[in-house]
Amino acid sequence: MSESEMQNPDHSSTAFGRREFLRRMAVLGAAALAAPVLAACGDEPAPTAPAATPTAPSAAAPSTATAEPPAVAQAATATTAPSPAPVEAATTTAPEPAQAEATATGGYPDVAQPTPSPVEPTATTVPPAPTTPPTVASRPLGASGVALLRTTDRMSGVPAVLGMLGLAPGWLRGKQVVLKANFNSADPPPGSTSTDTLKALVQQLQAWGAAGITLIERSGMGDTRQVLTQRGVLALANKLDVKVVVLDELKASGWVKRKGAHWQRGFLFPRVVLDADVVVQTCCLKTHRFGGHFTMSLKNSVGMVAKYDPADGYNYMSELHSSPDQRRMIAEINAAYKPALILLDGITAFVNGGPEQGKTAQAGVLLAGRDRIAIDAAGVAMLRHLGTTAEVSQGAVFGLAQIARAVQLGLGAASAAAVALHPAQDSASQDLAAILARQLAG
Repeated sequence: MSESEMQNPDHSSTAFGRREFLRRMAVLGAAALAAPVLAACGDEPAPTAPAATPTAPSAAAPSTATAEPPAVAQAATATTAPSPAPVEAATTTAPEPAQAEATATGGYPDVAQPTPSPVEPTATTVPPAPTTPPTVASRPLGASGVALLRTTDRMSGVPAVLGMLGLAPGWLRGKQVVLKANFNSADPPPGSTSTDTLKALVQQLQAWGAAGITLIERSGMGDTRQVLTQRGVLALANKLDVKVVVLDELKASGWVKRKGAHWQRGFLFPRVVLDADVVVQTCCLKTHRFGGHFTMSLKNSVGMVAKYDPADGYNYMSELHSSPDQRRMIAEINAAYKPALILLDGITAFVNGGPEQGKTAQAGVLLAGRDRIAIDAAGVAMLRHLGTTAEVSQGAVFGLAQIARAVQLGLGAASAAAVALHPAQDSASQDLAAILARQLAG
């Protein structure tokens, strides 16, 4: 310490403190200005705020499903396909080897068994069907609208394609429903209706509010009750609380005479169908070698007609299958009633032979609608795409005798242009719809 500082210590301390304070402030200011530059040039990144820890949504937050009005929510439930059951073994799109042709005419008396006339297929595959049916939109279709769904699973596909029709959730409430399936024989699908299809359809009808369901059948190739037993239909009907009426067992009072221009003495039609509130039909996709050429919804109605007249034993089926007007007579049966709903199971198809055995193809499609002509026209288009018989392949679809006569009788769509295909939203369904539309137009 200097002498002057020793003589005046207070002055020395004060001067040093001010100078030191100013020096340090200058250094701190410079450091503050330089900090951003140094940070930008440094090797380590600038620190960031820690990420927020995710939290579960509040239980009070409303979901989109519950935000809908009740009616809409119900419709959405009906039109969302459930998770499918395991896909059946036969899921390839390539046609299987031809099955052995039947060696007897079965329920087709006095009819020589014709030889099928195959043609080269125009296509042997269809766009792959999704293994899980997509969520489909519910929308009211026009009178000749046909819902189309590509799938290989019946249990999930049936409610999905029916949901596409836009029917009100309770449209069957309090109604008695008569259901006609296709159990012409005890052969597996497509020789007869799949029990999975039948089960899924019945459950949907019950979900729509049906007060009661009566399954009716008359087999053409075998004893009806025995056919239903072999196929497990009677056991399934008992489990689902479905009444079964074997038409062969009806007395004379159970039949009503109906006229047909090409029928020699008309035909007998069951009173139970005429008395029903609603008639629903499910059919298969196949050819018919006994003169029908194809058997879908129009031909399925033949199983409603009496084989024998209880009064005198007259054989209506012998007349039908020996007549050159068979296909027109088939259409005339359909003038006796009008179904409210038709479901065509085209998961598998007969492209040759039929109705009980034939060459099988994996078509992988379900069709649904209210118009028998539109359903059959779309089905014929599918057979043509797969490659089928000359009888089914030749000429315009609406020029085929079954369809042409049905048009004359005013039973549905009057032309191919009136058939409106409504595919599900997946690309496979939409691609197939485009293919069938071209077949119809051609």
